[in-house]
Amino acid sequence: MNKKTILCLCAFCSFALAGAQTVAWPEVTVESKPAARWWWMGSAVDKANLTSNLEAYAKAGMGTMEITPIYGVQGNDANEIPFLSARWMEMLRHTESEATRLSMKIDMNTGTGWPFGGPEVTIADAASKLLVRRYHLKGGESLQEKIEVEDVKQRPHARLERLMAYNLTSTPRRCLDLTGKVKDGMLQWTAPKGDWLLIGAFCGKTLQKVKRAAPGGEGYVMNHLSAPAVKKYLNRFEQAFATTRTPYPHNFFNDSYEVYKADWTENLFDEFAARRGYKLENYLPEFLSDERTDSTARIISDYRETVSELLLENFTRQWTEWAHAHGTRTRNQAHGSPGNLIDLYATVDVPECEGFGLSDFNIRGLRKDSLTRPNDSDLSMLKYASSAAHIAGKPFTSAETFTWLTEHFRTSLSQCKPDIDLMFVSGVNHTYFHGTAYSPAEAAWPGWKFYASVDMSPTNSIWRDAPAFFRYIARCQSFLQMGKPDNDFLLYLPVYDMWQEQDGRLLMFDIHKMAKRAPQFIDAVHRMIDAGYDLDYISDQFIRTTACVDGKLVTSGGTFYKALVVPGARLMPDDVLAHLFRLADEGATIVFLDQYPVDVPGFARLDQRRASFHKLMKQKDKPRKGRILFGTDYARTLSETGARPETMKTKDGLSCLRRSDEGGFHYFISALKSGDTDGWVTLGVQAASVVIYNPMNGESGKASVRHRDGQTEVYLQLASGESVILKTFTNADVDVPAWKYWQPEASWTIPGKWGFRFVESTPQVISAPDSVNLGSWTELPAAEAKNTMGTACYSTTFHLHDTSVSEWMLDLGDVRESARIRINGQEVATLWAVPYRCLVGNYLRPGENLLEVEVTGLPANRIADMDRRQVPWRIFKEINMVDRNYKKTGYGGWAYMPNGLLGPVKMIPMREPQIQ
Repeated sequence: MNKKTILCLCAFCSFALAGAQTVAWPEVTVESKPAARWWWMGSAVDKANLTSNLEAYAKAGMGTMEITPIYGVQGNDANEIPFLSARWMEMLRHTESEATRLSMKIDMNTGTGWPFGGPEVTIADAASKLLVRRYHLKGGESLQEKIEVEDVKQRPHARLERLMAYNLTSTPRRCLDLTGKVKDGMLQWTAPKGDWLLIGAFCGKTLQKVKRAAPGGEGYVMNHLSAPAVKKYLNRFEQAFATTRTPYPHNFFNDSYEVYKADWTENLFDEFAARRGYKLENYLPEFLSDERTDSTARIISDYRETVSELLLENFTRQWTEWAHAHGTRTRNQAHGSPGNLIDLYATVDVPECEGFGLSDFNIRGLRKDSLTRPNDSDLSMLKYASSAAHIAGKPFTSAETFTWLTEHFRTSLSQCKPDIDLMFVSGVNHTYFHGTAYSPAEAAWPGWKFYASVDMSPTNSIWRDAPAFFRYIARCQSFLQMGKPDNDFLLYLPVYDMWQEQDGRLLMFDIHKMAKRAPQFIDAVHRMIDAGYDLDYISDQFIRTTACVDGKLVTSGGTFYKALVVPGARLMPDDVLAHLFRLADEGATIVFLDQYPVDVPGFARLDQRRASFHKLMKQKDKPRKGRILFGTDYARTLSETGARPETMKTKDGLSCLRRSDEGGFHYFISALKSGDTDGWVTLGVQAASVVIYNPMNGESGKASVRHRDGQTEVYLQLASGESVILKTFTNADVDVPAWKYWQPEASWTIPGKWGFRFVESTPQVISAPDSVNLGSWTELPAAEAKNTMGTACYSTTFHLHDTSVSEWMLDLGDVRESARIRINGQEVATLWAVPYRCLVGNYLRPGENLLEVEVTGLPANRIADMDRRQVPWRIFKEINMVDRNYKKTGYGGWAYMPNGLLGPVKMIPMREPQIQ
């Protein structure tokens, strides 16, 4: 063999190896495994049970546990460990050491309960609010009463920030700052001629305490708007870690902003003047007025912008920089705060969104529980966190997942799948369950529980088959953490419209009120997605740093987009508009939908800024290297950008997310709809070849692909509720085994009675029949069958006569709630989501076959029976246990929930279709 031949063979082998690597499943890492919030109840933990808990989580396939200490268990005070004490830090070190041994990671809440606060927060550093008192004087009069707040409880804390006097009879209105004339609480001033309104503005305290606080974490909520207060708060952690030489956690976490009525901070007047260019105190009558004039709205908008900036700079950024100084990162839920959500999310390392309630996509065969609440976080809400991550170049978007899908003890793994898929198509790639509670081995069932569902813990019966669910998540996230975002458009967040139009003073962007805060924006998001496109939100600040490269927009985080869309915004800063036009001059495409902006926000220098704005708008139609598009028909206008819509959304009703990677793209696709998909699906990108990956079982294969009218089409078969991952190769025709497509033929139902036995049952079912018709075991004539929590094995034999069939599908029909399948003694699959079916041809043999199905039900009937018998399992302090509406109701009135294999069970012969 000559040298040239050897070199060619080496090159061929290298190419083949590279090809094999590109089509293999990505490596499952700690980060791609699911994570969970880990409630330490009263921090009453010990090393043996910490190890036991972690080993259970690791064995099931979880990667990261986030420690959040909360209220404790009744009668367990002696075992509670004060937060950040030497003993508590010892438990943290043990946890971190064991996690390392188990190839896991540990996150930690920067506090207990929520929001941040505790015993080290003095009243001076506590969350603050504006208190106002009005006085009236006529010319020649002096004020005889003390300048103080009316609320007696606030008097020890409230600090006078300004005392302003306004002459209501002068034109223009005369305004005087009398703050310096207040001595020992008395005003030393005689009113000149006129009618005078005096307004005292005080920095008071909300007096809010930490909610659900753990021992050692009780106290006032800190002032998030004050840099000194935040610094003092973080210093407690710094001292605890330094003195005990404890390693810092993987991430520090902050829960959703639930600081109520905290609308002020010391020196806010000075901060406002420095940032907005005028003195807020000169306009207190307008600022405090219930009458909503244009001037009032502008002043309030400026105030809201100032609060947003203070929150970002003094809390979010300072907290993140502090974490970085100690070699760790921040995970943050910005929603619920009074700030610009995009900028706040983008300031931290891992932006985190939150699901709250159950989504209903009418997936065929999915059980619908009567005790649910609708998900307040639709796709438009979930995308705030992922948008910030994408435009800022953050690799991870996390999510608090499965909060209140159903009542406790009623949530199935199958109900979880649509909402985890919704997270994935919204851009989430690192899910955190909400949650699981540390529970000692000696605790009686159901163990220690947090008040809000879901309960993803080893004491829940769904845990038995949860590892299959966790593998699904890990496979999906291994792809979703790979490559870069590839959304089509940047969508301008019209926060100034929200700040200026919404009533009230402090504006909180919590998930339960976003439909009211931004209805037009939400409508635009859904119209664009319904037109087949995907998008990321962008703030004014990020627009200012966005550039144009080869006709594409690139954000400061290095992410590229085809165009920037302004969705009917009424207000826009003139410098932002100017930058958009400069980007168009450089070759970018800017799209205005529904209307052009008509004005600038804010109050200062209004005439000057308006003149600049209108001068710019007169130039909107001038020739440019790029384009400025306008339209009211979303689909038509967006198509003019040259971006290709994903017709799988518009035509096939599928939901998807696309990311770019080396050599092509990859898609996560979910059939969040009632119907099936079986046919050619057009991709929004070109591909020489495509590989299909099934995240449910880890199978993969080369897809059937064709090219028509300059577009790539791939053949997909997805039943309602199913999901798949596609990896496209732009230029390479990969050489891997083909994906198997199957066409069902006439099915037959497995007849007769089935063998039956309980594998596990608590309370134990002793007298269950050994032969049953398919149905719920709650209907069996056996003691405790109605109330038991457990797993039952259904078994039968059937004969396979038609040996010409190359593949068979087993369809279990209605399963309550998950199933492990064995055929002829071989483990086949764990089915935990609809449709409960799988291919079984490799496990069958001619003649007689033994089928065994181990079905695990929910614990609802067991807990309802305990309530009917008044067994005292609600043993927790503080809120204890409540329902999804936060009412203290019991479960004794629940109807019995079906458990078991309801069927019908069918065998379906499958043929390979002729795909053309």
